[in-house]
Amino acid sequence: MAAFLLRRLANCAVLAVAAASLAYLLAAAVLDPRADFDGRAPRPPESVVDAQLTRLNLNDRTSLAVRYGTWAAGVLHGDFGRTWEGQPVNAELWRRLGVSVRLLSPGAVLGSAMGILLGAYAAIRQGRAADRFITFGSYLLLAVPVFVLAVLLQIAAAKANDALGMHVFAWVGETTPGAAYGTFGALGGFADRLQHLLLPTVTIALAQVAFYSRYQRGLMLDVLHADYVRTARAKGLRRRTALLRHGLRTALIPMTTYFAYSFGFLLLGGMFCEQAFGWHGMGEWLVEAISRGDVNVVAAISCVAACGVLSAGFVSDVLHGFLDPRVRTGAAA
Repeated sequence: MAAFLLRRLANCAVLAVAAASLAYLLAAAVLDPRADFDGRAPRPPESVVDAQLTRLNLNDRTSLAVRYGTWAAGVLHGDFGRTWEGQPVNAELWRRLGVSVRLLSPGAVLGSAMGILLGAYAAIRQGRAADRFITFGSYLLLAVPVFVLAVLLQIAAAKANDALGMHVFAWVGETTPGAAYGTFGALGGFADRLQHLLLPTVTIALAQVAFYSRYQRGLMLDVLHADYVRTARAKGLRRRTALLRHGLRTALIPMTTYFAYSFGFLLLGGMFCEQAFGWHGMGEWLVEAISRGDVNVVAAISCVAACGVLSAGFVSDVLHGFLDPRVRTGAAA
């Protein structure tokens, strides 16, 4: 098992370097930081523009290979360069990353767990009312884009606030600006954060539930009548116990691979949620950086996103090895 994980880890490291390099080269080749000076009145002299772009390693008149070498040398030392305003990318990157993690984590965990359970339950109740209801709900959620779902939830929350006559739901930003919690102190601040996190979490969770439930249902149907399930029941296990102990565990093995692929869709959905709910995370920062040609910021975010996807793939390999003894046996051999 250790050898298997070491090989996977080495593959992830190589892919991370390749993905980060391609992200920077693509951003540096396509984006035009010089165009940001065109809208200024008066426009700075060309020599001033060149000096500013060179200082930030953004000068398109410097060869791409030289710019990439400068950027790569900085990344090796943990430095992603400077933003368009001349501020270090690192500080803002980690702050924004923290915001995105706080936004995505609860919905991702809740949505994947609920999706797996609902998918397995729908398969067990195949053809019955519960299966049809879950199937209809999943297809309905799959047909609704994440940003539309976020807006619909905001409308419903606003109507609920009006009906209740109090501000139960809040959805703009991570906290209430200038809020005073008085005697509640830290507990009041925590409750305020939870209030603002509720709708984004529900949005992301519903999107995740739709994907996971459909995939898990199909996998579970494949094992319902498998020989090892029938053998377990013949030995005296109840149907529910046999399905949970033997069927569900086997059906979860392909889900570990799907987990890695779905992580990219989770990041995309998180970008829309940040825009819809006013959270200042990496998705919002990426859109702003692309619009003004901030190559260093785009490359840094792409690098972190690539590492996140590859880390998810590594975790899925670990889960795969834990659930499937054949992987551990093959690795040991």
